[in-house]
Amino acid sequence: MLRIACQETAAKAVAEVVGSENMLSDDQRYQAILSRDWRFDGVFFVGVSSTGIYCRSVCSVKAPMRKNCTFYRSAAAAELAGYRPCLRCRPELAPGQAKVDAIGRLAIAAANRIEAGALTQQSVGALAVELGVSDRHLRRVLKKEFGVSPIQLAQTQRLLLAKRLLSDTQLTVADVAFASGFSSVRRLNALFQTRYQLQPSTLRKSRTARKGKGKAAQAAVQPPDMLHCELAYRPPLNWEALLSFLKRRAVVGVEVIEENRYQRTVRLGKHRGWISVSCLPERNKLDVALSAGLVPVILPVLTRVKALFDLAADPLPIAENLGDLGGRLSGSSVALPCLGVRVPGAFDGFEVAIRTVLGQQVSVKAASTLMTRLVETVGEKIETPVVGLGRLTPTPEQVVQQSVETLSALGILPSRVRSVLAIAQAVIYNNLQLHNYADIYKTTAALKALPGVGDWTVQYISARVLAYPDAFPAGDLALRQALGVEKASAASKLAESWRPWRAYGAIALWQSL
Repeated sequence: MLRIACQETAAKAVAEVVGSENMLSDDQRYQAILSRDWRFDGVFFVGVSSTGIYCRSVCSVKAPMRKNCTFYRSAAAAELAGYRPCLRCRPELAPGQAKVDAIGRLAIAAANRIEAGALTQQSVGALAVELGVSDRHLRRVLKKEFGVSPIQLAQTQRLLLAKRLLSDTQLTVADVAFASGFSSVRRLNALFQTRYQLQPSTLRKSRTARKGKGKAAQAAVQPPDMLHCELAYRPPLNWEALLSFLKRRAVVGVEVIEENRYQRTVRLGKHRGWISVSCLPERNKLDVALSAGLVPVILPVLTRVKALFDLAADPLPIAENLGDLGGRLSGSSVALPCLGVRVPGAFDGFEVAIRTVLGQQVSVKAASTLMTRLVETVGEKIETPVVGLGRLTPTPEQVVQQSVETLSALGILPSRVRSVLAIAQAVIYNNLQLHNYADIYKTTAALKALPGVGDWTVQYISARVLAYPDAFPAGDLALRQALGVEKASAASKLAESWRPWRAYGAIALWQSL
């Protein structure tokens, strides 16, 4: 009965703040811990003074006493305060946060870039320039959102990735150190000992005892040299709908979707390989398998997987805002059809942007055919053990080397060839940022300035590539048909009540067709 009461209290908190962690009181956070509420997983972390450990809100250990709890906005802030990560709930697996406001989006964009290893190769100042802000402003935003400096955030993420690799893989300690962004094994050992009072080799020894039957089942499905990592999400997640959307738009040769599993080829810098992603619904996690060649770039690979499957989403506030749409789709007042909807993101922003242009005013099937021809003509071959997976998606540099005549011969209209080439050139010259949480205003302005890029294209790219939750291509014919209206203005009017989650409404409508 106590846990039910705590869940009701936490649910009221969700309804009141609609996912805004900064508006939660400490008492509301404590109620979420008592109920192990998944809606707050990754929204905050709790440091327990009696143990010196910090946990996620869903930790399965006995709940600490209220007087021993201190709450933090990020894992990095908890570690800065001197707490060690819990070995049971593993804070490194917590899902991220999705922000709508400009400051929040900048903070998440910076955190994503840092998580992908940006500060391993460049300075905080260079990252600030890349994000279009001053060094001082970037530091101030990260301090406000996460309670730490950029360097502190980067250091914690490296340590947590190393902890994850030591717990989940057979990589040597040396491989773990370099894959996590450390310059040496000595540096990893020193920080591990200082922060966690633990040697990496000690954590590795305890790994064997924790392995269950699940890993044996994975090994039976994937080749033995595959590296497995897990990514958590806030339930519910409509995995089947996500895969169905991606399968209809899959790039032949680059993506294969079958048996509830997403697989694709990957190129990051000089590194080549492939990944396989499956859902573990009983654990609210995705299992991500990576080929050995991707170990050096595991950070950016996992960051891109999170973006592709929209793992930072908080499904309950979104479903609440889309309530009237749920009733429209189900014929009732219950919003269940919208519960668990995610906006499929982009593993490769350039890939999705080009396919979006090729999909202008044609069917989904026709766009996929054109993209397949482009990949077969321009994309490099790669060997994988997966049938149907043998091409790398073309880079902007490879695309601009093609003549207008070559691309037109693939059946692409000359006007769209010019658009494709213009996007590729804009990316090469850094005039266009095609990654999640890029500045929405600057990027949409840059897109609109390109030839043949209209509002539908901008809105679609904003939703899938820029992770902008309020994007809505009101002029889309399929959306208007699903809503039963003829004009884009009428569709926009109906969608007004869904703000700031109109992109999720669009996806729900497309999935209903």
